[in-house]
Amino acid sequence: MKNILQTLLCASVPFMKYIITFQVTVTLLLLNCVSTLAAVPAAPSKPNIILLFIDDWAWNGSPVPMDDKMENSRMPVLQMPNVERLAREGMKFRNAYASPQCSPSRVCVQTGQSSPRNGFTVFMNDRGQDYFDKKGYPEFPVIPCVSDMTIDTDAVTIPEALKPLGYDSAHIGKWHMRGDPGDEGYVLHDGDTSNDPGNTLPKENNQRLPDDMSDPKLMFSVTEKAIRFMNKQVKVGKPFYLQISHYAMHEGRECLPATREKYVQHPLVQAWYKKNNTSADKINRKQDPAIWLGMGEDLDGRIGAVLDRIEELGIEDNTYVVMISDNGYRHKELQLTGLTQPLHGAKWWVWQGGIRVPMIVRGPGIKPGSVFNGNVVNYDLLPTFVEWAGGDPKKLSNIDGVSLASYMAGQQPDAAFLNRYLYFHYPHYRSGMPHSAIVSGLRKVLHFYEQPNVPMLFDLSSDQGEVNNIALADPQEHQRLHDELMRFLKEVNARIPQPNPDYDPAVYKQSDGYEQRMTWGPFKDRRPLDDDEIKNADN
Repeated sequence: MKNILQTLLCASVPFMKYIITFQVTVTLLLLNCVSTLAAVPAAPSKPNIILLFIDDWAWNGSPVPMDDKMENSRMPVLQMPNVERLAREGMKFRNAYASPQCSPSRVCVQTGQSSPRNGFTVFMNDRGQDYFDKKGYPEFPVIPCVSDMTIDTDAVTIPEALKPLGYDSAHIGKWHMRGDPGDEGYVLHDGDTSNDPGNTLPKENNQRLPDDMSDPKLMFSVTEKAIRFMNKQVKVGKPFYLQISHYAMHEGRECLPATREKYVQHPLVQAWYKKNNTSADKINRKQDPAIWLGMGEDLDGRIGAVLDRIEELGIEDNTYVVMISDNGYRHKELQLTGLTQPLHGAKWWVWQGGIRVPMIVRGPGIKPGSVFNGNVVNYDLLPTFVEWAGGDPKKLSNIDGVSLASYMAGQQPDAAFLNRYLYFHYPHYRSGMPHSAIVSGLRKVLHFYEQPNVPMLFDLSSDQGEVNNIALADPQEHQRLHDELMRFLKEVNARIPQPNPDYDPAVYKQSDGYEQRMTWGPFKDRRPLDDDEIKNADN
């Protein structure tokens, strides 16, 4: 038996050596494969996209100068270190445009369509009318138009465009477009919200902030809900689009009492109280610069909370953060520092003061501290998001926006982009009057339907304040842009006001807002300057 075992053992030695050699070879091959795979960079995951959408915030409403050569393109007293951080770490847009009112702007963002195309040009009751508003202003010079009441059913919205690319989308805060955000593809949202939820103080409380004001403009609760969504998406490993639509900086001013007190003590605010014969205890909260400044600083803190959570979650290198306002505005707080308004007009108007907005973007591939000087507009956001998400924005149909992704990555814009046409349409009365505008490069034409025979052309390279009407000096350029504006309005079937056969000048003159319309309406040659823009009106 012993001999048999020895014989078998001796016979198996060569075979065992073969087995061992084979095992070593396989092991080395596997280790080599693992090493090779480790050396190849992993395919990047799809980026997250966060839109910080701020309400009623002027182009010059933050401490970040939108034009580095213009001191009055920023709000020096207001402290917003997180907004300044975004500007340092991302790209600032000198010439960002939006809509003259919040609801149309929100529809433009969601659909990638200009207001003339989508038909949602104002948030107002249509009084059961389809085209003209014959009930609201029966004796005014022109018959204004009504607006669409909801997003068109055939329009592709941001979440609908991103879902096939693997994204979940959330909309937290102010919606103000009627309808259900869930019907547009949002998996998390606050419903059909308007301005009202953000006014946490009742309208009759016009005096002072209560001591227990802990969630002004719902800034804190909106931010907390948004962060919970971020946490969930990172946990499950799925890319997301998150729109945080803040109720600030809309009127109905609110801030933390401690933040207000900080600005009450500011020497320039104290000087403003004295100049206006009031005090911190007496002033109406809607007029109080300390509350507006406090609201801005509190908002900045919530923006900072989002930025901090992005860093804590480890997604900073794969997350785009876009900050933009829904429309232009006119903040008198600039005057605290002795500065004057850089832009003409305000909300409800398509003057620069109504449609120029602050915009900053941070994210992968965007050079820190960079500035983009070409014209961009809110309806560019949808195609930009689609390209970031790995889709083809050129496959989006019936939109007016273009993707900005390549320009944010450093590509220099060509002449076609720099001189493209941007369209603005406000065929309504309210504090404004029916008018439209087109911007191409540094030229702008406005058309007022009350006085269509007053041509208006401005050179924004030297006249950002729109003081000098050069239409008579350059009639060919005016005609070229005017014809393009009218062509586009006709192409997209935009509603156009018409002369009113029942116009009564006496009634019109007695109407609310008449003086403002006459001051900010059409003019020949040079307009009179407002009291708050005398020094730098030509900037």
